[in-house]
Amino acid sequence: MPPSVLADHSDGVATITINRPDTLNALTGEAFRDLGDAITEAAESARAIVLTGNDRSFSSGADLQSSVSAEDTGQGRDVSLDLDEANAIIRTLIDVPVPTIAAVSGPAAGIGCSLALACDYVVMSEQSYLMLAFAKIGLMPDGGATALVAASAGRHRAMAMALTAKKVWAPEALDWGLASEVVPAGEQLNRARELAGQWAQGAPLAFSRTKSAINEASLTSLEDAFARESADQTYLRGTRDFAEGVSAFIEKRTPRFRGE
Repeated sequence: MPPSVLADHSDGVATITINRPDTLNALTGEAFRDLGDAITEAAESARAIVLTGNDRSFSSGADLQSSVSAEDTGQGRDVSLDLDEANAIIRTLIDVPVPTIAAVSGPAAGIGCSLALACDYVVMSEQSYLMLAFAKIGLMPDGGATALVAASAGRHRAMAMALTAKKVWAPEALDWGLASEVVPAGEQLNRARELAGQWAQGAPLAFSRTKSAINEASLTSLEDAFARESADQTYLRGTRDFAEGVSAFIEKRTPRFRGE
């Protein structure tokens, strides 16, 4: 099978690509770990990092289909997405001392939304959107999304995304403060690389201190969010509503939630 994550290093810029196109770049636990390894490796040598998917999708979130299939075959630990592990990788992405840019096309949904918003700069294709789709399967946002979205867009907009699972298309995301800029379809990666190339020639110590200061001021509740999301999501994953939500998702029908 092709690697789930690709990494390219050129002129001080590391481009990390989620490479699961057949699933709209849905992430298994293994793919997420590969992504974390690529981010850590890039931070050791690159002066800027671009995180992207393909023209169809940035990432559609956790791969529910693979997780369910793995449980049926006794291989769940190999592919299922561990939330604490995912949170640590989101934290790594936020804390790397070099500028990070998300080049977003198609959906950035679920944990994919968290990955995009954890970057310092978000370039969105005009045909892309952000989405917290957890409510559709009986879960709550995770990956730090409860803090990341609220820090950029405010409490009521975070509530709207989380409770309605609405698609926030690129122009609205820009208006809400969730995107840094919007470009024509197909230009997001070129624009991200252009910016990364400029920043790779900048003052690395100044960039590092600037990132740290802004993140510490704006994401003061992130660790609390990680802890709360982990505890509450663990509870929700054990409910009948979650089982029903996943079944309905796979069977492409409307779920029948009962509050159990």
